Amino acid sequence: MSLAALQRDLTGLRVTSAALVDLYLRRIRDLDSGGPALGSVLAINAEAGAEARRLDEERAAGRLRGPLHGIPIAIKDNIEMAGGLPTTAGSLALAANVTGREAPLVARLKDAGAIVLAKTNLSEWANFRSTTSTSGWSAVGGLTRNPYALDRNACGSSSGSGVAVAASLVAAAIGTETDGSVTCPAAINGLVGLKPTVGLVSRRHVIPITAAQDTAGPMTRTVADAAVILTAIAGSDDQDPATREADARRTDYAAAVAAAGDTGLNGTRLGVLRFLMGYDPAVDAIFTSAVAQLEAGGAVVVNIDTFPDLERIAADELTVLLTDFRTEINAYLATTPAAVRTRTLAELIAFNAANATREMPHFRQELFERSEATANHDGAAYARLKATVKAAAARGLDAVVATHRLDALIAPTTGPAWLTNLQTGDTFSGSAATLPAVAGYPHLTVPMGFVGGLPVGLSFIGPAWSEARLLVMGHAFERRAQPRRPPRFAPTSPAAPAAPAGSR
Repeated sequence: MSLAALQRDLTGLRVTSAALVDLYLRRIRDLDSGGPALGSVLAINAEAGAEARRLDEERAAGRLRGPLHGIPIAIKDNIEMAGGLPTTAGSLALAANVTGREAPLVARLKDAGAIVLAKTNLSEWANFRSTTSTSGWSAVGGLTRNPYALDRNACGSSSGSGVAVAASLVAAAIGTETDGSVTCPAAINGLVGLKPTVGLVSRRHVIPITAAQDTAGPMTRTVADAAVILTAIAGSDDQDPATREADARRTDYAAAVAAAGDTGLNGTRLGVLRFLMGYDPAVDAIFTSAVAQLEAGGAVVVNIDTFPDLERIAADELTVLLTDFRTEINAYLATTPAAVRTRTLAELIAFNAANATREMPHFRQELFERSEATANHDGAAYARLKATVKAAAARGLDAVVATHRLDALIAPTTGPAWLTNLQTGDTFSGSAATLPAVAGYPHLTVPMGFVGGLPVGLSFIGPAWSEARLLVMGHAFERRAQPRRPPRFAPTSPAAPAAPAGSR
């Protein structure tokens, strides 16, 4: 059910929030812990039932906080929330990381009436530990399985958030993305996922990789639901300097989507990023059909065949991530409770080595080790490279949009889910995530169709602060194509497609 449908049942007194919590907990027990054993939920919020009863009392008293009032959702376990649950990033090193702090984005969700029912599993350390990692695996939570085919991967790093929403274990979830970690698991699990403009949503009390690219975003079953969630979490935070423009830039995204309805594609100009195609013929065929649907909805499409410095941008991005991670994770660890004994990246590396049987049974920690080695980098040279790579992505995207007078850029989000192999890790092919990730620009993925019974997504990419426009266009496509089907928890897929690019 959509958020709006749930809210109608709550308003009509056909169900209570307390009953919804119980129903979702039963479904988690039956499908996540038992049955197909999806492994998407890492921890249950013991206070969820009491919070639901309080919100039911508010509803009875006539106080409604909005469209999220009394709705159970989940958050990725690299996001802090008040209470007794640790924030682990999937690592045993943070098993005691009960900070008592609440990320502003969580506070905003609670103020809007949402109930945080659970924290979700993730690719450990947001997929930033090894070059041969398996997405969806963490030492704390084990492996998250794709609900469309249980032997296929759920992508990452917001694997648990994607699977929990796809399997209707919660109404919606929050993921985080540095490069692909909202959009890849959303696409591969048949969902809508939005990576906002960096700075629209506060990152405070979220375990970092780099402030240049990190952001949180909604993962939902419909575009309208994503708009509701984004409306709640967007806004300035005086302790996150990147968000200084957020209050001025944010809008009521849900109202924008509702107002546009089915007409959101009329008169739009969309740039087809042909250079992000070609890694999977079946995906290309579905994308070609989606482009025709967009044109039938009133859009004009323009082919974009090349992008300057694409390979250099991807290579320099990794240098930025490796360098920033060491600085930022050390700063984060310094703020954790005394019970957390690993206070630096060097100590994390030592912890993993000492606990290799549990922490590294399948893959190592090469990215950690390379990041630690950046202590010897030339700081001035690195600062120049960091500014250059971001500018190359942002100016390149801006130039394409301006030259062709575009409203957005489109591409296949990534390929279908690949066979999970804990021994060899993920196998990489193509992805639309890197350019908007490095630029810090918004990236929306919407279900596009299926390959061998496995979902694939359509990406809408825009300039900074263009979330409302992307959501309006994505909603119009969704309404026209109606491409989503719920998962059936099949043991396998009839096809064994290639894998998408890894994501963080």
